[in-house]
Formats: sequence, structure tokens, C-alpha cells
Amino acid sequence: MYVTIPEIAEYLSIEEAKIRALVLERRIRAIHDGEQFLINKEQFNTHFEQMEKYRVMIQEYLNEPIPEDVDVKDED
Repeated sequence: MYVTIPEIAEYLSIEEAKIRALVLERRIRAIHDGEQFLINKEQFNTHFEQMEKYRVMIQEYLNEPIPEDVDVKDED
């Protein structure tokens, strides 16, 4: 499904100017129909899947208990 820059900016929660710059830098694939750029919304699915995977990995890492240090000696 092709959407315009304002629509994809809202979908990604990014400023329109940043999206436009990324399109002009060819970091986001788009087509120009003579009046506006149209962006295929499906190209961001993989990005969102990877971000969710990384979020889960980081959350698992943060939930691990801190191991007890073997070098700590209780000398009173």
C-alpha cells in the first residue's frame, strides 16, 4: 500500500522533513508521481519486527539477576 510523506511520518512518528530528507537521500524507497512522493508502507514491516526482537532481547538482559562476584571476600 502506497502512502504519502505526511501519512508515513505519522505512521513512523517522525517529522515530515526528516522523511522527505531520507527519501531524497534514497534511504527510503519511494516513487514520484509528478506531484508527490509515494512510499510503500510494507518496506517498514521488517524494521518493526527487528525492533521488537531487539526490545525483547534487551528486556531479557535487563531482567537477568546480577551474578555474585567470586572475588568479593567478606573480611571483617
